[in-house]
Amino acid sequence: MERKFTKEHEWISCEKGVCTVGISNYAQKELGDVVYVSLTKDIGDKVNKGDDVAEIESVKSVSQIYAPVAGEVAEFNSIFEDESQSGAVNEDPYGKGWIFKLKISDEKELNDLLSEKDYEDYIKTL
Repeated sequence: MERKFTKEHEWISCEKGVCTVGISNYAQKELGDVVYVSLTKDIGDKVNKGDDVAEIESVKSVSQIYAPVAGEVAEFNSIFEDESQSGAVNEDPYGKGWIFKLKISDEKELNDLLSEKDYEDYIKTL
């Protein structure tokens, strides 16, 4: 399925009710070198759209990663259990650098997010 984006620079892609979430290429460039990625919620926790679910620490700052839609935290990318792999966010933000998965509560919420083209247009204004 196509990727959708938030104005906070998260991306989401859903398949059969399970959505993968990460940060955009723009966001990883702004953050700089990522040194640590962690969940702020537990697997199985229910979250609302906009709740913080994960945290990314870079050489510049610490950033919260928010749920683009409501759902249940289903998985954390196990690659980040090894801190030395944190750079996957920088190297491949849309592939191996995904952060967590959600079981979506209401797929209609995806309609509120930006398409890839709309997101590209949005970041040009920043």
